[in-house]
Amino acid sequence: MGRPLWFTFGVASLATGAAGVVLPLVPATPLLLLAAFCFARSSPRLHAWLLDHPHFGPVIVDWREHGSISRNVKLAALVVMAATLAGSTAFGVPFWIVAIQAVVFAAVATFILTRPDRVPGDD
Repeated sequence: MGRPLWFTFGVASLATGAAGVVLPLVPATPLLLLAAFCFARSSPRLHAWLLDHPHFGPVIVDWREHGSISRNVKLAALVVMAATLAGSTAFGVPFWIVAIQAVVFAAVATFILTRPDRVPGDD
Protein backbone atom coordinates (compact mmCIF):
# COMPACT_ATOMS: atom_id res chain seq x y z
CA MET A 1 0.00 0.00 0.00
CA GLY A 2 1.46 3.37 -0.99
CA ARG A 3 2.18 6.34 1.21
CA PRO A 4 -0.80 8.37 -0.08
CA LEU A 5 -3.20 5.60 0.92
CA TRP A 6 -1.62 5.25 4.38
CA PHE A 7 -1.80 9.04 4.74
CA THR A 8 -5.49 9.07 3.74
CA PHE A 9 -6.30 6.32 6.25
CA GLY A 10 -4.32 8.20 8.89
CA VAL A 11 -6.17 11.47 8.34
CA ALA A 12 -9.55 9.70 8.32
CA SER A 13 -8.68 7.80 11.50
CA LEU A 14 -7.42 10.93 13.22
CA ALA A 15 -10.53 12.93 12.29
CA THR A 16 -12.87 10.17 13.41
CA GLY A 17 -10.86 9.55 16.58
CA ALA A 18 -10.88 13.26 17.43
CA ALA A 19 -14.66 13.25 17.01
CA GLY A 20 -14.75 10.22 19.31
CA VAL A 21 -13.33 12.32 22.12
CA VAL A 22 -16.71 14.06 22.36
CA LEU A 23 -19.09 11.53 20.77
CA PRO A 24 -19.88 8.63 23.09
CA LEU A 25 -20.26 5.83 20.54
CA VAL A 26 -17.13 6.57 18.50
CA PRO A 27 -14.09 4.72 19.89
CA ALA A 28 -11.41 7.44 20.06
CA THR A 29 -8.43 5.43 21.32
CA PRO A 30 -8.41 2.62 18.74
CA LEU A 31 -8.82 5.16 15.95
CA LEU A 32 -5.94 7.27 17.29
CA LEU A 33 -3.77 4.14 17.51
CA LEU A 34 -4.68 3.39 13.89
CA ALA A 35 -3.83 6.97 12.89
CA ALA A 36 -0.40 6.66 14.53
CA PHE A 37 0.16 3.35 12.72
CA CYS A 38 -0.80 4.89 9.36
CA PHE A 39 1.25 8.05 9.89
CA ALA A 40 4.30 5.97 10.84
CA ARG A 41 4.13 4.61 7.28
CA SER A 42 3.27 7.83 5.48
CA SER A 43 4.16 11.03 7.33
CA PRO A 44 6.96 11.19 9.90
CA ARG A 45 5.97 14.79 10.68
CA LEU A 46 2.33 13.91 11.53
CA HIS A 47 3.43 10.77 13.36
CA ALA A 48 5.77 12.83 15.57
CA TRP A 49 3.05 15.47 16.09
CA LEU A 50 0.56 12.82 17.18
CA LEU A 51 3.02 11.20 19.61
CA ASP A 52 3.95 14.62 21.05
CA HIS A 53 0.34 15.79 21.33
CA PRO A 54 -0.41 16.55 25.01
CA HIS A 55 -3.79 14.77 24.96
CA PHE A 56 -3.39 11.97 22.41
CA GLY A 57 0.33 11.21 22.71
CA PRO A 58 0.47 9.64 26.19
CA VAL A 59 -2.38 7.24 25.38
CA ILE A 60 -0.63 6.08 22.19
CA VAL A 61 2.80 5.80 23.82
CA ASP A 62 1.44 3.86 26.82
CA TRP A 63 -0.31 1.40 24.52
CA ARG A 64 2.63 1.04 22.16
CA GLU A 65 5.29 0.61 24.86
CA HIS A 66 3.41 -1.21 27.60
CA GLY A 67 0.06 -2.44 26.24
CA SER A 68 -1.45 -0.39 29.04
CA ILE A 69 -4.30 2.03 29.57
CA SER A 70 -4.06 4.66 32.29
CA ARG A 71 -6.58 4.64 35.12
CA ASN A 72 -7.93 8.03 34.03
CA VAL A 73 -8.59 6.79 30.50
CA LYS A 74 -10.21 3.61 31.84
CA LEU A 75 -12.43 5.64 34.15
CA ALA A 76 -13.41 8.04 31.36
CA ALA A 77 -14.28 5.16 29.03
CA LEU A 78 -16.41 3.43 31.68
CA VAL A 79 -18.22 6.65 32.59
CA VAL A 80 -19.01 7.40 28.94
CA MET A 81 -20.30 3.86 28.38
CA ALA A 82 -22.48 4.03 31.49
CA ALA A 83 -23.80 7.48 30.53
CA THR A 84 -24.56 6.29 27.00
CA LEU A 85 -26.47 3.29 28.34
CA ALA A 86 -28.37 5.47 30.83
CA GLY A 87 -29.14 8.01 28.11
CA SER A 88 -30.42 5.33 25.77
CA THR A 89 -32.70 4.05 28.50
CA ALA A 90 -33.88 7.55 29.47
CA PHE A 91 -34.69 8.47 25.86
CA GLY A 92 -36.80 5.35 25.41
CA VAL A 93 -34.56 3.50 22.96
CA PRO A 94 -36.08 0.05 22.30
CA PHE A 95 -35.04 -2.58 24.80
CA TRP A 96 -33.35 -4.81 22.23
CA ILE A 97 -31.03 -1.97 21.20
CA VAL A 98 -30.19 -1.16 24.83
CA ALA A 99 -29.53 -4.87 25.40
CA ILE A 100 -27.11 -4.98 22.45
CA GLN A 101 -25.38 -1.85 23.75
CA ALA A 102 -25.08 -3.43 27.20
CA VAL A 103 -23.51 -6.60 25.79
CA VAL A 104 -21.06 -4.66 23.62
CA PHE A 105 -20.17 -2.28 26.45
CA ALA A 106 -19.67 -5.20 28.83
CA ALA A 107 -17.22 -6.80 26.38
CA VAL A 108 -15.36 -3.51 25.86
CA ALA A 109 -15.29 -2.80 29.60
CA THR A 110 -13.87 -6.27 30.25
CA PHE A 111 -11.11 -5.67 27.71
CA ILE A 112 -10.32 -2.24 29.15
CA LEU A 113 -10.27 -3.42 32.75
CA THR A 114 -8.01 -6.38 31.99
CA ARG A 115 -5.28 -4.15 30.47
CA PRO A 116 -2.53 -3.15 32.87
CA ASP A 117 -2.68 0.30 34.48
CA ARG A 118 -0.02 2.75 33.45
CA VAL A 119 0.73 5.20 36.21
CA PRO A 120 2.36 8.44 34.98
CA GLY A 121 6.05 8.39 35.79
CA ASP A 122 6.38 4.58 35.73
CA ASP A 123 9.16 3.25 33.53
